[in-house]
Amino acid sequence: MADLIARSRRYNIAPAVSIRLFDALAESIAYQQLSGKAAATIFGRVRGLYPKTKWLDPAKILATPDDALRSAGLSRAKTAAIKDLAAKTIDGTVPSGRALLRMNDDEIIARLTQVRGIGRWTVEMLLLFDLGRPDVWPVDDYGVRKGFAKTFGRRKLPTSKQLIKSGEKWRPYRSVAAWYFWRALDAPEKLQR
Repeated sequence: MADLIARSRRYNIAPAVSIRLFDALAESIAYQQLSGKAAATIFGRVRGLYPKTKWLDPAKILATPDDALRSAGLSRAKTAAIKDLAAKTIDGTVPSGRALLRMNDDEIIARLTQVRGIGRWTVEMLLLFDLGRPDVWPVDDYGVRKGFAKTFGRRKLPTSKQLIKSGEKWRPYRSVAAWYFWRALDAPEKLQR
């Protein structure tokens, strides 16, 4: 791991000063299972449905006919997920950005995974990259699993259970370990043992 850290870009994730949670999660839903370029195009079209607003408004999303969201490129499932996100933002299931900052990771995961189309992995990425939480350990992330195997010269990818156990040594900074395992996939092959 020391070789990997020495040859990689330094960990540089910092917490966002503020977060507009509805927008961040709507974007995450739009990007699921798509290339970045395709997802950016589709999400740009969705935002284009509301030209006079800087931020997406959950009430306006709910009032938008499904066909309009579908014509922007969202699938039926993503349209339903974004509308569920809007409804759960309005009813308070999805906390405000300010409330979110006062919650611990497990509370955030429990609340946000109640939204259709948002699973644990999506929330872990929000915790790590948007909120800059230091101890996020996404054991089901393929990149973390592959980077761990590459770093430690393993032929097989570790299971989630194996990663949970191995991750204890990096607590309370498992976000840093995850970040470096992602960097291992960018690093030269000579890091392999």
